[in-house]
Amino acid sequence: MKFNEVLNNYISILNSSSKEVAIKSNISESVISRYRRGKRKPKVNGKQLNDLINGLYEISVSKNMSIKKEEIEKNINDSLNEEDFNYETFSKNLNLLIKALNININDMSKYIMFDSSYISRIRYNKSKPSNPSELANKITNYVMSKYSNNLDILNSLIKDELNVDNMYNKLFYWLTSNQDYGEENISNFLNKLDSFDLNNYIKSIKFDELKVPSIPFYRAKSKTYYGIEEMKKGELDFFKGTVLTKNNKVFMCSDMPMEDMAKDIEFGKKWMFGIACMLKKGIHLNIIHNLDRPFNEMMLGLESWIPIYMTGQVTPYYFKDIKTNIYQNLTYVSNNLALAGESINGYHNKGKYYLTNNKKEVAYYQEKSQSLLKKASPLMNIYKKDTADLYNDFLKDYYKINEPRTRYLSSLPLFTISNNLLTSILKRNNINKNDITKIINYKNNLTLTYNSILNSSPIGDNIHIFSKEEFKNTKPNLLLSDIFYEKRINYTYEEYLQHLDETIEFSKKNKNYKLNKLETSTFKNITVTILSKQLVIISKEENPTIHFIIKHPKLINAISNFNPLVKE
Repeated sequence: MKFNEVLNNYISILNSSSKEVAIKSNISESVISRYRRGKRKPKVNGKQLNDLINGLYEISVSKNMSIKKEEIEKNINDSLNEEDFNYETFSKNLNLLIKALNININDMSKYIMFDSSYISRIRYNKSKPSNPSELANKITNYVMSKYSNNLDILNSLIKDELNVDNMYNKLFYWLTSNQDYGEENISNFLNKLDSFDLNNYIKSIKFDELKVPSIPFYRAKSKTYYGIEEMKKGELDFFKGTVLTKNNKVFMCSDMPMEDMAKDIEFGKKWMFGIACMLKKGIHLNIIHNLDRPFNEMMLGLESWIPIYMTGQVTPYYFKDIKTNIYQNLTYVSNNLALAGESINGYHNKGKYYLTNNKKEVAYYQEKSQSLLKKASPLMNIYKKDTADLYNDFLKDYYKINEPRTRYLSSLPLFTISNNLLTSILKRNNINKNDITKIINYKNNLTLTYNSILNSSPIGDNIHIFSKEEFKNTKPNLLLSDIFYEKRINYTYEEYLQHLDETIEFSKKNKNYKLNKLETSTFKNITVTILSKQLVIISKEENPTIHFIIKHPKLINAISNFNPLVKE
């Protein structure tokens, strides 16, 4: 049986539903729907597959059904193995790509860090890659860095129109016979943002109880660290020295491999504790992320930083173009301490770190950090309530851009609501007079702004329309994140339907406004706005109210291609 058939069979046996499976598995309902329709499959041995198996087993236990977890796991894994990756097509397409671009195998193998003879065996279908998606990611990144000017050849090869924006996705999907790994990563990333609650996170890690250690007159000693174990200690010594002395900002940039260190669970906990202590002390972090790696790894890395981003104390950057993959470096700098690291690619265990508190050396590394920041590009701008003025400045420029906008909304658009209905909702929610005036003024300005945009540019709003039963559990609220209004203002179902009618009426009167109805609910707490693949805005309504302005091209393109099911 195929994977979707096995899944549908279990849902039927368990007398369950897509929504129940989604809740128990912590996977979005739209993804479960795609699984059931055979439009998508979870990655073998991936987290989402494991979550799905656990979810089905949890449902069986709750309904007192004697289905063993091992049985569910075996049946689902067997179904996925039957629909295995098309290695033959991958080999064929890889060979065509190498011939069309006249790729030097030795040069590519050095860039992607795979043996050239191994690549040749895969090319001629004499060997199967153990992780084809990882290999395809690396090959795609290599082609983009070396052959982005050969669009005519690539267009002819894959029989599609490539450009700078869509090159990564289209080439990757062509290589892997359209295996849609990118969308799963994006879905996971967006759903984690949607469900993240900073208050719960703070309690779960006891951040609110964290006592930043203090030692009078502490002074870190300059020291050199050799090899993996000593290098781990070097990073922790830097955090300790920074937390125990007067600092207000830290710079972090590293392309050192993390795999060796990540194997040490205890080190990972201590490393995150060091980051938490710096944040607790109010230190601002400027971080240049290493994104020169496969897309799925990049997304997993960004997911792990979500809790840190939510504090609003981080400014993330990335390098657009990295020319070498031979040398690896690390630079951490605070006000009075610096940690510098170096190693050769593939020889991390032979590397070394150097920690210094020497004023002249620290000044050198501070200047180096400023030079690196000038070379870097913002990965995203992050705005919280304390930077509302800066966010408003961004919005002024954003509203002036005459380009198509696509939005995924957790509730109905505020600019379509009538003042009478809005006032009635605010009064029923016991909002005070000053806030009522503030919200109505904001809504009126928003209506003027969007009417002006719609005079020249289309807007497509993607919304799931809640049934009365769904509404009881979800309770959508007014979208007020732009003014950082953190109190949720909910509709009654009658108010919700009235606002929906007003939105539909607005769409009938304005040919540039399109209301697309999603089959299933996507997000409960975020709005995603895509501006013609130039930038992406992710606005979170609460816990905390925060806005992410994403500028990384690969990430923008992947989110732009995110497409939950839309009703025709």
